[in-house]
Amino acid sequence: MLCQVFPERYQIQLDEKTQRLQNLIPSLTNLTVFPSSPKHYRARAEFRIWHEGEASDYIMFNQETKEKVKIKQCPMASAAIDDLMPKLMAKITHTPVLRQRLFQIDFLSTLSGEMLVTLIYRRAIKGDQAWLDAANQLKTTLPITHIIGRAKKQKICLDQDYVIEKLQVDKQVFTYQQIENSFTQPNAEVAQKMLHWARKISNDAQGDLIELYCGNGHFSIALAEFYTQVLATEISKTSVKSAKFNIEANQINNITVVKMAAEEISQALQGQKFNRLKDIDLTTYQFNTIFVDPPRSGLDNLTRKMVCEFERIIYISCNPETLAHDLVEIEKTHDIVESALFDQFPYTQHIESGVFLVRKNT
Repeated sequence: MLCQVFPERYQIQLDEKTQRLQNLIPSLTNLTVFPSSPKHYRARAEFRIWHEGEASDYIMFNQETKEKVKIKQCPMASAAIDDLMPKLMAKITHTPVLRQRLFQIDFLSTLSGEMLVTLIYRRAIKGDQAWLDAANQLKTTLPITHIIGRAKKQKICLDQDYVIEKLQVDKQVFTYQQIENSFTQPNAEVAQKMLHWARKISNDAQGDLIELYCGNGHFSIALAEFYTQVLATEISKTSVKSAKFNIEANQINNITVVKMAAEEISQALQGQKFNRLKDIDLTTYQFNTIFVDPPRSGLDNLTRKMVCEFERIIYISCNPETLAHDLVEIEKTHDIVESALFDQFPYTQHIESGVFLVRKNT
């Protein structure tokens, strides 16, 4: 679609997604559909840069024809990104040191009003004072909060490599550090709706929560008030560091984050010793709820089996096919109580969904 939006077709495509999800998982009950804004919804955008004569343009590639398409505006991106794009390109086009061998530009915006721009080059920029001065000048003349310059094995930050997002949910504000080149929720408005749904599910929770694939603490932080203790696990070192930053920023004192894979925490709960857990006594936790937000491949066999051992399961999925596959086993022991569709990616085939399950009465 190459940055195009079709507001007049938005509801049609959302209805099609809803029907597809229900066809894949007929047992879904109490399905709530959370729509996106029909335009200006993406907080992140990446564009290759094409130089031809005196002109430079953003481009994307048609996946079917492989042809490059010049992008002048991108109403799919946030209004801040869409507004900045032509202004930034005009500055770059008239500043040779910024334009020379510029290969790609990445944008990261926030609802809180911050903007991070990454300029990626196929030439060395470290030690290039002219480039540094020109990049700093961009920050003074354009609505850009932070700039990063990248080249092979080079990274220059003006002045940091992250933005601070503030999401408003249920009359509360949650603060999140979002690091450049690291995963963050791409549709911030829908992300707020996801947190609202997960908080509603957790409102009557008891005991402790364990979360797998916690990322930067996006869900853990918003859910912490409903649980006595939260143990959050994540394999990415960068995400673990960011989660700890976010826990402190939100002044939360009942979350512990540990760098572990889902398979490892499964083994740890079965009694296997891990050095990374030497300061954590798992026997002090009374886990009643497990929260999982796995990659597109879904849950591995060991983790799927472990999930079924908990009274309550909150499963956020970015792939309805693997969710349907995992639920075949999970529904043998648990019933679906609530479900949701979150339209993170309008006008695409991607479906983000949530399922809340409770152990069957036996």
